[in-house]
Amino acid sequence: MATINFGGVDETVITRDEFPLFKAQEFLKDETIAVLGYGVQGPGQALNLRDNGFNVIVGQREDSASWQKAVEDGWVPGETLFGLEEAAERGTIVCYLLSDAGQIALWPAIKEKLTPGKTLYFSHGFGVTFNDQTGIVPPKDIDVILVAPKGSGTSLRRLFVAGGGLNSSFAVFQDASGEAFTKATALGIGVGSGYLFQTDFKKEVYSDLTGERGVLMGALAGIIEAQYQVLRQRGHSPSEAFNETVEELTQSLVPLVGENGMDWMFANCSVTAQRGALDWKGKFREATLPVLNELYDSVASGAEAKRTIERGSTPDYREKLQEELKEVRESELWQTGARVRELRSNTTNVEA
Repeated sequence: MATINFGGVDETVITRDEFPLFKAQEFLKDETIAVLGYGVQGPGQALNLRDNGFNVIVGQREDSASWQKAVEDGWVPGETLFGLEEAAERGTIVCYLLSDAGQIALWPAIKEKLTPGKTLYFSHGFGVTFNDQTGIVPPKDIDVILVAPKGSGTSLRRLFVAGGGLNSSFAVFQDASGEAFTKATALGIGVGSGYLFQTDFKKEVYSDLTGERGVLMGALAGIIEAQYQVLRQRGHSPSEAFNETVEELTQSLVPLVGENGMDWMFANCSVTAQRGALDWKGKFREATLPVLNELYDSVASGAEAKRTIERGSTPDYREKLQEELKEVRESELWQTGARVRELRSNTTNVEA
């Protein structure tokens, strides 16, 4: 464990050098890690843990596509793949990786399996933080911990297979054993984290919900739509508008910013681009600050959780979701994107 200064603030960070994999394996050697849910985070975390030598089982509903996916990934029914409640009963560490709505629905059954001495593991602080709405109140005689990879389970797995790692936050909500901190650290290393930074359940969910609705997805989608619309209305072709709005962002700029930082990007572009970015970024910052503050207040008040739970629990949610996604998919913007990706793929194949 190290204290590292980020922008003038000291933070607790744990790297693989400080807590190597063999130490995690030794600490968790007697544990059975039950990963409940094989949808978004489940596959990446379960497969990484298995490949790292931990004793892992998976819990999933048998009549689901995710059950079949788990079988295809090598989990064996009756040996390493079980129904959700049976996996929870068998596990000493129960990784609760169902969707937020799924966690709420299954909680009464899972709570019964959380006998004294077990560990309840989350990758999202939603259920515990908003327990007045979710009803998820863990028993007092178990450890309750969190490891939250900063990206999708798909990204976690891809980086692991490539020899890298996705950074994760970690937190302890309840330490019944006196070893919850070490347990969270070991699991964070086990799932393939690049490094671990400490937080708490509330901060994790507040930052996560703000990030998803803000820069990572909501704001990104909104500003892309706005710029594409302006360019099209001013006479630019769909291909030109998409390439200048999305393709250059995703295929060139974002990877380079990730590797080297925004200052490097500014320093290594034309003077025209430098001046444009530096002169206009402040306007966009000031324009979006009120929206982001409104968003954070909505998260902190529980309003976003309430909306998520209410919408996600309606019987026709999936049907309505498909209608919303269909509208996005069939828009000119993303139809153009599909054609651009196809052309890019064909070009790559030709070059290969």
